[in-house]
Amino acid sequence: MIRALLSHDLPRSRWLTLLLVVTVLGLALAPFLFPGTKSLNVAAKALVFIALVVSYDLLLGYTGIVSFAHTMFFGIGAYGIAIASSRMEPSWTALGLGLAAALLASLLLSLVIGLASLRVKAIFFAMITLAVASASLTLASQLSEFTGGEDGLNFRLPALLRPATQFLDEPVFGVTVDGRLLTYYLVFFTVAALVLLMLRIVNSPFGRVLMAIRENAFRAEAIGYRTVVYRTASNVLAALFATVAGALLALWLRYAGPETSMSFEIMLDVLLIVVIGGMGTVYGAVIGSVLFVLAQNYLQDLMRLAEGPLGDVPVLGALVSPDRWLLWLGVLFVLSVYHFPTGIVGRLRSASLKR
Repeated sequence: MIRALLSHDLPRSRWLTLLLVVTVLGLALAPFLFPGTKSLNVAAKALVFIALVVSYDLLLGYTGIVSFAHTMFFGIGAYGIAIASSRMEPSWTALGLGLAAALLASLLLSLVIGLASLRVKAIFFAMITLAVASASLTLASQLSEFTGGEDGLNFRLPALLRPATQFLDEPVFGVTVDGRLLTYYLVFFTVAALVLLMLRIVNSPFGRVLMAIRENAFRAEAIGYRTVVYRTASNVLAALFATVAGALLALWLRYAGPETSMSFEIMLDVLLIVVIGGMGTVYGAVIGSVLFVLAQNYLQDLMRLAEGPLGDVPVLGALVSPDRWLLWLGVLFVLSVYHFPTGIVGRLRSASLKR
């Protein structure tokens, strides 16, 4: 049953299996294990990043395509939900229409980008997508009539998803069962479905062709596969997955803005997560996303605790200051890439094979 659910792509490592089980259970039970607004926001952000990174790994890890326009599709999903919900009555119809319009826009844009650009060399395709991403970010910031400009768009959700809606009079294990909790589990199960669907895609004959193109595009073309068609299809699928991830982010935040969904910082974060987790592994996207979001949100808190006893030490006190958290985050990433060149998943699987 589990083997079929995972499309016969098992972790192939006891430690990786344990890590995945802990991660999935932690995210599934996060509202009850870690009550509080911040912890719930961190868990929801980790789920959104899992969906986004999984979609990008289809491009980079499985097909060998470097694209910088991925956050554009992420932003299209967020703005699709926000624009529809702000211009219509807050309802499931507005959410459905917004998501459908965003998916259609991403489908057309990714198809045009794929067909027009994927025939060129990799570096030129990367530069084209970078230009497209810059243009989309500028448009989102300047078309204030539609996107709210730099301020973005706030919107209301359907009644069932609002925090004020309570389904039970008494808390369950100390947690209020309200619309916020329902929204979290809507995000959780949607992301779980996306991950399982991506596992099915990459382990299908289509996915095998993508990996063949990644290894040697000329050889794949020589044996009869039209690489442009497969690369374009990969680009479209990745864009659609990213659009759904953006819609989930907007749904959770009840807000869409250029900095939260289309900034280059998000693109850099996605690249780091793919490398840290392991390129060409769906499980790497899951593990890497969770570790990255946890480090991003709690490293500063840990440093604040260390500052107490070490604050008076001349040099060390300055280094452990919470204001230096980005420095240490960078050091952690450099160390992880150095010690895990194939990513966390690759390292765990290779260690398992040596035994």
